[in-house]
Amino acid sequence: MAARMSGSERRSQVLGIAAGEFANHGLHGASTEAIAHQAGITQAYVFRMFGTKKALFLELVGTAFDRFSDGMAHAAEGTRGLDALARMGSQYYESLADRTTLLLQLQGFAACGDSDVRDLVRARLARMWDTVADTAGLDPVTVKTFLAFGMLLNNMAALDVDELDEPWATGVRTRIRAGLFEHITTDTNR
Repeated sequence: MAARMSGSERRSQVLGIAAGEFANHGLHGASTEAIAHQAGITQAYVFRMFGTKKALFLELVGTAFDRFSDGMAHAAEGTRGLDALARMGSQYYESLADRTTLLLQLQGFAACGDSDVRDLVRARLARMWDTVADTAGLDPVTVKTFLAFGMLLNNMAALDVDELDEPWATGVRTRIRAGLFEHITTDTNR
């Protein structure tokens, strides 16, 4: 007979299962019934823990964004400028290996037709912007360019381009070095 889980252990278990379900199927395609079945609990218990399916999705999407922002902030601690950007970029690139977290972010963007999701994703993207801007201390054009490259990397990771042996996929996989951003300033972007 399996040992009973504490409330926090059960919550963690359900969050892990739900992360995979929402990452693969999105807000509207995910099934709380499937989540409950995998966890060995009732669907009613899932709703008792999280309130609604959307509340569970919002928690997971927010956490997914926070993992990227927190990881970048930690990687760049004690640095500024392009050195901070290089460290954050390296951390971001490594974070893409967590496919579930990546797909949760993308599912968040995809569900922005819902105003609650849009508000959450806006807030988390603003936090990511502030993390990069405040840590690196660089101008907005550089921050925007850095994050734009990150969004391209998100899409390429979602497409599993590492599995492809095609020229475009090889080009997209090239690492971006911080020196790339040296010429990007507010003055050069007028």
